[in-house]
Amino acid sequence: MARVLIVDDAAFMRMMLKDILTKNGLEVAGEAVNGNDAFEKYKELQPDVVTMDITMPEKDGITAVKEIRAVYPQAKIIMCSAMGQQPMVLDAIQAGAKDFVVKPFQADRVMESITKVLGL
Repeated sequence: MARVLIVDDAAFMRMMLKDILTKNGLEVAGEAVNGNDAFEKYKELQPDVVTMDITMPEKDGITAVKEIRAVYPQAKIIMCSAMGQQPMVLDAIQAGAKDFVVKPFQADRVMESITKVLGL
């Protein structure tokens, strides 16, 4: 069973993602509320895949992707962005993110992305 780390500063967004993931048989290994938290949790939990919000306080998702991938080049990270953040999504992909999903989350799109990134 794939283990997922959910990174988002909005509790309700984490809850929505958690719901989608668990209903589809994935395990939520942990949750993080900003980029600093994401790095620490990644180090501790070594998840199979990360869903990473772009806009967060303290440290944004793109910076967090760069930091995680610098230490863990094998990290599989999916960016989560609101509509209209396309330029940031390109930055994220260049930083090493494997894919992105747009908020509000659609369950089938989230699962398609995770399946693709994990090579299932």
